Amino acid sequence: MPLIVRDATPADVPAISDLYATEVREHVNTYEYDVPDEAEMAQRMRTVLDGGYPYLVAELDGQFAGYAYASGYRARIGYRKTVENSVYVVPGLKGRGIGAALMQALIDACEARGYRQMIAVIGEPTNTASIRLHEKFGFTLVGIFRGIAWKHGRWLDTVQMQRTLGAGTDAPPQDE
Repeated sequence: MPLIVRDATPADVPAISDLYATEVREHVNTYEYDVPDEAEMAQRMRTVLDGGYPYLVAELDGQFAGYAYASGYRARIGYRKTVENSVYVVPGLKGRGIGAALMQALIDACEARGYRQMIAVIGEPTNTASIRLHEKFGFTLVGIFRGIAWKHGRWLDTVQMQRTLGAGTDAPPQDE
Protein backbone atom coordinates (compact mmCIF):
# COMPACT_ATOMS: atom_id res chain seq x y z
CA MET A 1 0.00 0.00 0.00
CA PRO A 2 1.24 3.51 -0.71
CA LEU A 3 1.68 6.40 1.67
CA ILE A 4 -1.65 8.02 2.51
CA VAL A 5 -2.54 11.03 4.61
CA ARG A 6 -6.01 11.14 6.11
CA ASP A 7 -7.96 12.84 8.86
CA ALA A 8 -7.13 11.52 12.31
CA THR A 9 -9.79 9.69 14.32
CA PRO A 10 -10.04 8.70 17.98
CA ALA A 11 -8.88 5.23 16.94
CA ASP A 12 -5.48 6.79 16.14
CA VAL A 13 -4.92 8.06 19.68
CA PRO A 14 -2.95 5.00 20.93
CA ALA A 15 -0.43 5.24 18.06
CA ILE A 16 -0.22 9.02 18.38
CA SER A 17 0.31 8.66 22.12
CA ASP A 18 3.11 6.12 21.64
CA LEU A 19 4.94 8.32 19.16
CA TYR A 20 4.53 11.43 21.30
CA ALA A 21 5.73 9.53 24.39
CA THR A 22 8.97 8.71 22.58
CA GLU A 23 9.41 12.37 21.70
CA VAL A 24 8.82 13.46 25.30
CA ARG A 25 11.17 10.88 26.80
CA GLU A 26 14.01 10.93 24.28
CA HIS A 27 14.04 14.42 22.79
CA VAL A 28 13.60 18.04 23.81
CA ASN A 29 11.27 19.28 21.05
CA THR A 30 8.04 18.87 23.00
CA TYR A 31 9.34 20.80 26.03
CA GLU A 32 7.28 18.44 28.18
CA TYR A 33 8.76 16.48 31.07
CA ASP A 34 5.94 14.02 31.72
CA VAL A 35 4.43 11.72 29.11
CA PRO A 36 0.71 12.46 28.72
CA ASP A 37 -1.57 9.44 28.89
CA GLU A 38 -3.98 8.42 26.14
CA ALA A 39 -6.89 10.25 27.78
CA GLU A 40 -4.91 13.49 27.73
CA MET A 41 -3.84 12.95 24.11
CA ALA A 42 -7.46 12.24 23.15
CA GLN A 43 -8.50 15.49 24.84
CA ARG A 44 -5.79 17.39 22.99
CA MET A 45 -7.02 15.96 19.70
CA ARG A 46 -10.61 16.93 20.55
CA THR A 47 -9.51 20.47 21.38
CA VAL A 48 -7.76 20.83 18.01
CA LEU A 49 -10.68 19.38 16.07
CA ASP A 50 -13.30 21.30 18.06
CA GLY A 51 -11.38 24.48 17.21
CA GLY A 52 -11.85 23.71 13.51
CA TYR A 53 -8.19 22.93 12.89
CA PRO A 54 -6.88 19.98 10.86
CA TYR A 55 -5.45 16.89 12.56
CA LEU A 56 -3.94 14.36 10.15
CA VAL A 57 -2.38 10.90 10.22
CA ALA A 58 0.01 9.31 7.72
CA GLU A 59 -0.04 5.60 6.99
CA LEU A 60 2.65 3.74 5.09
CA ASP A 61 1.80 0.25 3.89
CA GLY A 62 -1.28 0.35 6.11
CA GLN A 63 0.68 1.15 9.27
CA PHE A 64 0.72 4.35 11.33
CA ALA A 65 3.71 6.45 10.21
CA GLY A 66 3.16 9.87 11.77
CA TYR A 67 0.78 12.68 12.45
CA ALA A 68 0.44 16.43 12.09
CA TYR A 69 -1.93 19.11 13.22
CA ALA A 70 -2.38 22.85 13.28
CA SER A 71 -3.69 24.82 16.20
CA GLY A 72 -4.20 28.43 17.17
CA TYR A 73 -1.00 30.42 17.49
CA ARG A 74 -2.37 32.65 20.27
CA ALA A 75 -5.80 32.96 21.88
CA ARG A 76 -6.49 36.65 21.19
CA ILE A 77 -8.82 37.30 18.26
CA GLY A 78 -6.27 39.28 16.28
CA TYR A 79 -4.28 36.07 15.79
CA ARG A 80 -7.26 34.06 14.49
CA LYS A 81 -5.84 33.69 10.97
CA THR A 82 -2.47 32.39 12.18
CA VAL A 83 -1.81 28.75 13.04
CA GLU A 84 1.08 26.87 14.58
CA ASN A 85 2.01 23.51 13.10
CA SER A 86 3.24 20.25 14.58
CA VAL A 87 4.57 17.30 12.57
CA TYR A 88 5.77 13.98 14.05
CA VAL A 89 7.13 10.97 12.14
CA VAL A 90 7.81 7.50 13.54
CA PRO A 91 11.59 7.42 14.12
CA GLY A 92 12.33 4.38 11.96
CA LEU A 93 10.44 5.89 9.04
CA LYS A 94 12.11 9.29 8.85
CA GLY A 95 13.59 10.29 5.49
CA ARG A 96 10.90 8.54 3.45
CA GLY A 97 8.75 11.56 2.56
CA ILE A 98 6.24 11.10 5.36
CA GLY A 99 6.94 14.48 6.96
CA ALA A 100 6.68 16.16 3.56
CA ALA A 101 3.36 14.47 2.80
CA LEU A 102 1.98 15.49 6.19
CA MET A 103 3.25 19.05 5.80
CA GLN A 104 1.74 19.49 2.33
CA ALA A 105 -1.61 18.12 3.46
CA LEU A 106 -1.54 20.32 6.55
CA ILE A 107 -0.75 23.45 4.53
CA ASP A 108 -3.52 22.60 2.04
CA ALA A 109 -6.03 22.03 4.85
CA CYS A 110 -5.12 25.31 6.55
CA GLU A 111 -5.35 27.28 3.31
CA ALA A 112 -8.76 25.73 2.61
CA ARG A 113 -9.88 27.00 6.03
CA GLY A 114 -8.74 30.54 5.24
CA TYR A 115 -5.67 30.76 7.47
CA ARG A 116 -3.05 33.29 6.34
CA GLN A 117 0.14 32.51 8.28
CA MET A 118 1.69 29.33 9.65
CA ILE A 119 4.24 29.43 12.46
CA ALA A 120 6.71 26.65 13.23
CA VAL A 121 8.13 26.50 16.73
CA ILE A 122 11.10 24.16 16.40
CA GLY A 123 12.87 22.96 19.50
CA GLU A 124 16.59 23.53 19.10
CA PRO A 125 18.57 24.83 16.12
CA THR A 126 20.23 21.40 15.94
CA ASN A 127 16.94 19.89 14.75
CA THR A 128 18.10 20.28 11.17
CA ALA A 129 15.68 17.71 9.75
CA SER A 130 12.71 19.78 10.91
CA ILE A 131 14.30 23.03 9.78
CA ARG A 132 15.01 21.57 6.32
CA LEU A 133 11.46 20.23 6.05
CA HIS A 134 10.05 23.64 6.83
CA GLU A 135 12.42 25.38 4.42
CA LYS A 136 11.34 22.96 1.68
CA PHE A 137 7.80 24.26 2.14
CA GLY A 138 8.69 27.93 2.02
CA PHE A 139 9.12 28.69 5.71
CA THR A 140 11.70 31.34 6.52
CA LEU A 141 13.63 31.85 9.71
CA VAL A 142 12.11 34.60 11.83
CA GLY A 143 14.44 34.23 14.77
CA ILE A 144 15.84 32.12 17.55
CA PHE A 145 14.84 32.54 21.16
CA ARG A 146 17.93 31.77 23.22
CA GLY A 147 17.70 29.66 26.37
CA ILE A 148 13.95 29.98 26.89
CA ALA A 149 13.32 26.42 28.07
CA TRP A 150 15.01 23.83 30.28
CA LYS A 151 14.90 20.09 29.68
CA HIS A 152 17.25 17.12 30.05
CA GLY A 153 19.64 19.21 32.13
CA ARG A 154 20.24 22.03 29.68
CA TRP A 155 18.87 25.33 28.44
CA LEU A 156 17.14 25.13 25.07
CA ASP A 157 16.95 27.54 22.19
CA THR A 158 13.81 27.66 20.06
CA VAL A 159 13.74 28.31 16.32
CA GLN A 160 10.80 30.31 14.98
CA MET A 161 9.89 29.98 11.29
CA GLN A 162 6.97 31.40 9.32
CA ARG A 163 5.17 30.73 6.04
CA THR A 164 2.45 32.66 4.27
CA LEU A 165 -0.75 30.77 3.50
CA GLY A 166 -3.17 31.69 0.74
CA ALA A 167 -3.47 35.44 0.19
CA GLY A 168 -1.32 36.12 3.23
CA THR A 169 -1.29 39.84 4.00
CA ASP A 170 -2.36 40.92 0.51
CA ALA A 171 -6.00 41.23 1.56
CA PRO A 172 -7.97 41.45 4.81
CA PRO A 173 -9.54 38.26 6.19
CA GLN A 174 -12.89 37.38 4.63
CA ASP A 175 -14.59 37.67 8.02
CA GLU A 176 -13.65 41.36 8.42
